[in-house]
Amino acid sequence: MRNTPTDPLPLAQALIRCPSVTPADAGALGVLEAALAPLGFTCHRLRFGEIENLYARRGTGGPHFCYAGHTDVVPPGPAEGWADDPFSGLVKDGTLHGRGACDMKGGIAAFLAGLTDYLAANPGHPGSISLLITGDEEGPARDGTVKVLEWMAGRGEIPDMALVGEPTSRARLGDIVKVGRRGSMTAYITLLGTQGHSAYPQRADNPIHRLVRVLHRLIAQPIDQGSEFFEATTLQVTGFDVGNTANNVIPGEARAMLNIRFNDLHTSASLTEMLHAALQAEEARYEMRIDCSGESFLTQPGPFVDALRRAVVRATGAEPALDTGGGTSDARFIARYCPVAELGAVGSTMHKVNECVPVAELRELAGLYRMVLEEAFA
Repeated sequence: MRNTPTDPLPLAQALIRCPSVTPADAGALGVLEAALAPLGFTCHRLRFGEIENLYARRGTGGPHFCYAGHTDVVPPGPAEGWADDPFSGLVKDGTLHGRGACDMKGGIAAFLAGLTDYLAANPGHPGSISLLITGDEEGPARDGTVKVLEWMAGRGEIPDMALVGEPTSRARLGDIVKVGRRGSMTAYITLLGTQGHSAYPQRADNPIHRLVRVLHRLIAQPIDQGSEFFEATTLQVTGFDVGNTANNVIPGEARAMLNIRFNDLHTSASLTEMLHAALQAEEARYEMRIDCSGESFLTQPGPFVDALRRAVVRATGAEPALDTGGGTSDARFIARYCPVAELGAVGSTMHKVNECVPVAELRELAGLYRMVLEEAFA
């Protein structure tokens, strides 16, 4: 093992300087490929639709450990909101600034630094290590991780375990290991009525009244009380519209939009049936479209999660909490193939103006990722 650990900062800066606002690559994957090839990785640039992705692997045997991440970033927003150029990769007062510093170019750079040190100490390491890096995580997520996994499955390269480097830590590095995520689905409901004059309601069928009663059925009581690893399912009305500009007309349609974040007690199919039941209970004439961006998943405690826990304890001296909160990530796709968990930097500035990460935290994360590899291949 070299005396001086590899510094993730130069690579993180190089990645930030690529303005890879989804779906643009802007050279980011080329930066990674140039860093991985000298380490003995075979790199594949995979384009699906307009999305560039990178799959790189070193070794052919098992166990197969995969690190997954993304180089695309959300738009920086108005330039005047930033203290500095969002794609400068500037370091001020020990903090790296720029879009992607936290989510998640800094994390990718930390993994490569930790990986470099692991390989230096273990040139003949068992098994194989791969990276699945997409340019479509912040976008529709149709031509990124999903398509690369299908490509990997066709080649017999599905990993035995996968770590997603999203910035999942809450207050300090390593305090959270995400072992699952809630599912997310959106329902677009159009309730059909009969248009008429508001002075003659008996000649019309007001869809607003019926839709209000449907929504009351859905929000009056909690859907559940949560489960062992998940908080309670939530249903939020995120849109309500009738498109009516006349105060004396009963409209013919009323529309609502609902977002449901659900735990492992449900599936999108079972919740869709719940919505149908609520609508039918009010004898509604309706149309409904469901968009599910991901089912809930849980990686049960076992050898992989134990390896992550041991690495965090070694690196930080504290036990991590196993958590399933927050939004969705590409882990929802990987969970269909193998055990997956998420562990990364503190996410307090992700997607914000003046996104940043302390350089010391990046270096600590690199050391943590090196220990993750040591524990995973122990």
